[in-house]
Amino acid sequence: MRSTILDIAREAGVSPATVDRVLNNRPGVKLRTKQVVLAAAQKLDYSAEIDSGPVAVNPGRIRLHFALPAGSNAFISTFRRQIEILAAARPELDVSVMMIEGFSPDSLARTLRELEGRTDGVGVIALDHPTVREAIRSLAASGVKVATVVSDISHVPRTAYIGIDNRAAGRLAGYLLSRFIGARPNAKVALLAGSLSYRGHEEREMGFRHILKEEFQSIEIVEIREMLDDQDRAYSEAAALLEKHPDLAGIYNVGAGSMGIGKALKDRNLQSSIVFVGHDATEDTKPLLLDGTMDAAIDQNPRVEARETLNILTHAVRGLPYEGHPPRLQVIFKENIPEF
Repeated sequence: MRSTILDIAREAGVSPATVDRVLNNRPGVKLRTKQVVLAAAQKLDYSAEIDSGPVAVNPGRIRLHFALPAGSNAFISTFRRQIEILAAARPELDVSVMMIEGFSPDSLARTLRELEGRTDGVGVIALDHPTVREAIRSLAASGVKVATVVSDISHVPRTAYIGIDNRAAGRLAGYLLSRFIGARPNAKVALLAGSLSYRGHEEREMGFRHILKEEFQSIEIVEIREMLDDQDRAYSEAAALLEKHPDLAGIYNVGAGSMGIGKALKDRNLQSSIVFVGHDATEDTKPLLLDGTMDAAIDQNPRVEARETLNILTHAVRGLPYEGHPPRLQVIFKENIPEF
């Protein structure tokens, strides 16, 4: 006997009206419900009569998307690689990674809006910007689970934030830099950031400033420069900084671009006289740690962040509780560089 809409409704646990909307590709049904209905229809051999468009792709699997900033950031590359490795071992997941122009909130917001009706969950490293916040609100309102990763977003209905405490990371950087500089009177330090439009970078700067004001008042922050996590720009900004402040005692790199900063220091033979603290143990920072150009890197373990994001989004889509295990801050020196 030919299956009916009532049969599909009973199998899927939804109303006949919902089945009718799905089979005729009408709006107003959450993506996960569509997938359940389509799976039930195919189980009952009704699939030949379905005209469901893009929602029929991989029925029954949880579809996740990651929106990450494009560019030469070694940490982002490592994070992406970990997502792909971990997702490949989970057949219940269909994971796609999209690389977005790193510092364009409009491009990111447009991409997030285009995901409505096409995904169950989204992990995003995002600029804290009004257009991005509105896109996340719209995405969440459509039933998609959203997790912010590495850098949080304020006042949005996200499922979770997966990442380190960036303010604590900034305080840790200030403590390390100050201890390395020691009792040098009236020491000058500078900050280099990818973009302070990332809330995470802004929080690191805030934590750095606060601990210097509280515990190391003899150290003066003379400048902060943005380099958009680009190695060439990092080199030129660091070179200009060193030219302007020949008595500089230390540099704190809030984001990526450490290779460019390291090259600027080595070109001027300053790698032994200026304290350099940055973030993330990557293939870029490893040689700088080994040759002493970089004194310490504050790591956040991209493998843990990738694993936790996949777990949190998967459980949220299924409506199941999940007790997360957030990444911890770890200081990496020359002597404890981890395997990559």
